[in-house]
Amino acid sequence: MAQSILVVDDEQSIRTSLKDLLEDEGYHVVLARSGEEALEKFQAEGGGDIDAVLLDIWLPKMDGMDVLKKLRQISPHLPVIMVSGHASIDSAVTATKDGAYHFVEKPFSAETLLLTLGNGLRVSRLEQENVRLRRDVQRNQHQIIGESPAFRRMMDQIRRAAASEAWMLIYGENGTGKEAVAHLIHEQSPRRNGPIVAVNCAAIPEELIESELYGHEKGSFTGATAKKIGKFDQANQGTLFLDEIGDMSLKTQAKILRVLQEQRFERVGGDKTISVDMRVIAASNKILEDEIASGRFREDLYYRLAVLPLEVPPLREREGDVDLLVLYFIDYFSKIYGHKPKQIQPEALAVLKQYKWPGNIRELKNIVERMMIMVPGDTIRHEDIPPAVLQEVERRTEGNEESEGFNPADSGATYREAKDAFERAYLRNQLKRNGWNVSKTAEAIKLERSNLHKKIKQLNIEAG
Repeated sequence: MAQSILVVDDEQSIRTSLKDLLEDEGYHVVLARSGEEALEKFQAEGGGDIDAVLLDIWLPKMDGMDVLKKLRQISPHLPVIMVSGHASIDSAVTATKDGAYHFVEKPFSAETLLLTLGNGLRVSRLEQENVRLRRDVQRNQHQIIGESPAFRRMMDQIRRAAASEAWMLIYGENGTGKEAVAHLIHEQSPRRNGPIVAVNCAAIPEELIESELYGHEKGSFTGATAKKIGKFDQANQGTLFLDEIGDMSLKTQAKILRVLQEQRFERVGGDKTISVDMRVIAASNKILEDEIASGRFREDLYYRLAVLPLEVPPLREREGDVDLLVLYFIDYFSKIYGHKPKQIQPEALAVLKQYKWPGNIRELKNIVERMMIMVPGDTIRHEDIPPAVLQEVERRTEGNEESEGFNPADSGATYREAKDAFERAYLRNQLKRNGWNVSKTAEAIKLERSNLHKKIKQLNIEAG
């Protein structure tokens, strides 16, 4: 299919000569005699069907520089070659700063123009290929794998939530894949062609959070040697992902609440109000209701974010997913390191399936990577499993055998020990009955979910 070139010039003779030249080279040519007509033709061609633009600077009404800015907003990788018979160094520099690929003076030679156009098209293809490859790498980094009932329930919620514009709060333990879930929601949303910008709220010092989120103007504070575009600005037309929102200070929470509500802000040191359009997805490993009760999190911010709450289940509640994840990570790291995928003995896989993974998917991923690097042969054996994992599985197995038939009423246990043993057995049975779904269990036994979470940690209750 021929590449399409939009030629914008108010002189009929220039348009005709360029049309003849480009069609002789096999290009499809679209002509426009004004800036307004150029934008109309660009939109009519679907934008993406135009591969490059030859744009005269001096046009009636809307000049070429204004057209250039609008084209770059619509299509950032579009090569635009500015053409002028009244060229100057200043105009060439300005055009380049505004995103023009090149600047050509009239009268130009056919060879120069064709060479410049060909180079621009090649650069544009490389830029678009680079964007595609980065998205593919990002997609692989945030791949979500599973078949368990808990996983399927989560995926069903993701599909329904992604189609909306509602803000979301993702909660779950460390390492469960909350960021991967946020990326999947973005990729399935109407904003998929926009950016997703992640902010780790726990990693940014409080004194820098405003500069990081709002951006700053040059000279606004010591060390601000250039203007900086903040995360809010970067997320325009896309999704802002606020990771570990529960670790943000109350002072910062108050500042961002207004921005999130109004989607308007000023850069640090600036007085211009900037408006943005973004969807916000927040995530936390903390129970924010408890943080609110203890005065560490703003209730109004919580209700602004938690329009659609989504719980990412811990790996211990995803029975049957461990083996799938192990095989996926073996294949993933074999490609990363250029190795042949290793086999894994059934006995070794059985140990990994019995382990409760306190660090969740992140811990599993790290252990598989370690074995892919350190195991010398082509097969991962039982003895290749990290000692800490083997010892924990063995300890648990021995503990389960010793506790069979234990009756606290008939033992020499103290009242507190007997009470804890009863609660542990009762809650474990209820959790098992409800598929280890904490929210469903809390509802069934008429207990606040946050209180059930506390009991599970306090009594060291683990799925299995």
